[in-house]
Parts: sequence; C-alpha cells; structure tokens
Amino acid sequence: MADWIAKCPDTAIAYLGDQRLDEVECIISDLPGIARGKAVPASKFARQDYFHLPDSIFYQTITGDWADAADEDGWIEKDMTLRPDFSTVSAAPWTGDWTLQVIHDAFDRDGAPIPYSPRNVLKRVVELYRAKGWEPVVAPEMEFYLVARNTDPGREIQPMMGRSGRPAAARQAYSMTAVDEFGPVIDDIYDFAEAQGFEIDGITQEGGAGQLEINLRHGDPVKLADEVFYFKRLIREAALRHNCFATFMAKPIADEPGSAMHIHHSVIDMESGENIFSGPQGGETDAFYHFIAGLQTHLPAGLAVMAPYVNSYRRYVKEHAAPINLEWARDNRTTGIRIPLSGPAARRVENRIAGMDCNPYLGIALSLACGYLGLTQEERPRRQFKGNAYDGDGDIPQVMGQALDLFDAAHDLREVLGEEFARVYSIVKRAEYEEFLQVISPWEREHLLLNV
Repeated sequence: MADWIAKCPDTAIAYLGDQRLDEVECIISDLPGIARGKAVPASKFARQDYFHLPDSIFYQTITGDWADAADEDGWIEKDMTLRPDFSTVSAAPWTGDWTLQVIHDAFDRDGAPIPYSPRNVLKRVVELYRAKGWEPVVAPEMEFYLVARNTDPGREIQPMMGRSGRPAAARQAYSMTAVDEFGPVIDDIYDFAEAQGFEIDGITQEGGAGQLEINLRHGDPVKLADEVFYFKRLIREAALRHNCFATFMAKPIADEPGSAMHIHHSVIDMESGENIFSGPQGGETDAFYHFIAGLQTHLPAGLAVMAPYVNSYRRYVKEHAAPINLEWARDNRTTGIRIPLSGPAARRVENRIAGMDCNPYLGIALSLACGYLGLTQEERPRRQFKGNAYDGDGDIPQVMGQALDLFDAAHDLREVLGEEFARVYSIVKRAEYEEFLQVISPWEREHLLLNV
C-alpha cells in the first residue's frame, strides 16, 4: 500500500480493501462549483506532491467563455500549485475501475492561498470566526429534481418516469409513496454515499414533481461544503444509471417550486464548548439576535453569491415555497430566516434564501460572513415576524444585475470574503449576465413579435 493511502479516511481505505487502486482524480471547485482537475494513474499520484492548473479556470463562465478578470499581470494564465487535502479522499464508486477522488487546495507561486478559489474563501471566513474564539457549525439541506432526460435546450423540462410507469406528480410533499417511485435512484444514492463515507440524515419528497431533499448532519463548514460538492456529482451519476437527469437548477420547471440549499447555523464558543446562541439558563443571547441581524442586513448585498444565475431569481415567487423577504420568525417556513424548534444546546438559525444552484463553498461562506458582520458589529434585527411572510413585500433583489450592483457596493461584506475574490466574482458574473441579455426568449417572440 502506498504511503499516502495511510493518510486517507478509513472509509476510503475500506472501499479499496484488497483491490489495486487504478486512478486518482485530483479535483478542485471552480466558481460555479464544477469539479476541475486531472485524472492520473495511481502510481503517478504516489510520486507527486502537487500538480498545476492555470488560474484562468476561475475566470471561466458557466457557458465556457472567459471573463476579463486577470490581475495586473494580465492574461498570462499563471500556474497555480494544487496540493491534496488527504482528509477529503473519497471513493468514486460509479467508475468502471477502482478510483479515488481527492480535493485540492490552490496556492500561488509564493505559497499563498489563491484568494478566489471557493474553498479558500470559505476557509478565510471560518478563520475569522476562530480568531474571535468561535467555531461555526452548519448543516445544509439539498433540494434537487429528478427529471426526464433532456438533450434539447428548446424543450421544456419534464418530470422523470417513476417505477409505476407514470411521470412524477407534483404536490406530494413528504409522501413515502412518491419517494418509492424513485427507489432505484435513491438506493444508488445511498450506496454511493456509504462508499464515500457520507452520513445522510434523511431523504424526503418535496412539493415539486420529482423533487427530493437530502439533509446532512451538522458539522464543520468546510467539511460539509466538501460533501455537498461531492454529493452533486454522486447524485448526477446515480440518476444517469436510471435514464434520468438530476438537476440542481434553482427553478427548472415552470409553476413548480424551486430548489434551495437551506443552511442551518450555530456558533460554538471554543473555550467553553457552549452554543453562543443560548445563555446559562437556556435563553436566547445577544449573539443570537446579532447573527439574525447580520443576515437581515447583509444578505441582499450577498444575494449575487447565493443566487448566482438569472434562473436563480425565478425561484423567489410568492406562494411557491421560497422566501421573498428577510423576515425572521420561530418555526415559520414562510420567512427567509427561520428559527427551528430545538432545545438550547441545538439552537440554530436557518437561512432559507440560498438556491441549490450556488457553489456550496461560496453559499456557506456568504451566509457565515453575514452572520459574522452581525456579531462583530452588534447589529439588531427587526421585530420577529408574525403570520404569513408571503403576504409581505419583497426586500431582496429581483434580477441578477441589481444583485451585482449591491454586491459591488458592499464594502464590509467584500472585505470579509476577500476583495480579490469579490473583484473576480463580480466580473465573471457580469460577463454571464451580459451574455444572457443577448438571448431572445420564446416568451418575447410569442408576445412581442406582432403586438408591440
């Protein structure tokens, strides 16, 4: 056994067993959350401490075009040094041979972290918490759709066919029968997750046709972001085995609910080990309210990170299971910020704004950054909301251009995330937005061609 294998998690070692490792996939997340990197023979990986990729992978848009985001050195596609984090080694159980994946961290030629690498952005925010003596804890919820195979972008997305031979039906939230319809896909998701060492807290049917939700156990933000990054790939692979697609678009099907990545937060005092949201007698602390206020104050400016595409904004529609404002309330799923039922030790704040289409590293980093600003600036939230928040007015941007304008002006938020990251991110997203604005939609042709 190669020496580096001994550094891997037990689940990766158990997956290999007595098998001979064939290949290692060396990967890193780009800005959209796509895994980029190299697949190398296991023997070569054992001999390398790092490998190189050009920094331009972070300047690429979702369509594959390039944004003009290079630094003062110009467009020279400098090599980054990518070093493996052996704690992330995981099986790739859908491959035809014995393959492991490993997430890498990106550094420049002087050994400094690349500031616009998404995993480095999240690490930066987590370290800001730790410098204050706090340990942030998160628990993501992942919503997604299983849909019929679609190879024609001009054709509307349709629900997948279930075991019964009928297409998935909508408005079947929490139905076990509906979950059973996707049984073979779900079985593969469980098997892949077990092989990769991931613990699923539960799978439920959501309100959309073919829409499912997977909950993950709470833990370290970087570790949980790694898992969501891995999960998106394993879910797609499980779906393809059963002649359907898994999509993480925020709004893939008109008139159906969108898909969110709800993020639960708590913060632990590193010295005492106690949740700073709860006092000695179990009551809610000032820190609890400061964190809520940070989300209310700064999320509008950060929405361009949590809702990164034009499609993302189609999710924020009244009465379609997505928040339209940043009210907060206890046990109220219509508000953008929800306080779930819990005891004092598990008191947490749920951010229901983020879409499942966001990069998990950046979505979690942004949410924590907003809470951090609330804590450090001792901000105060609005009064707790009572009633149905869908009846209220929206207070989040409605289009990508508006969200980017707010992001560009958010100096405190950009400082927490890193100014160089914010610069590159804004340029890439504006390039995508401008490309979208050049596309004429079927709605425009239908209603404007002869009527205006």
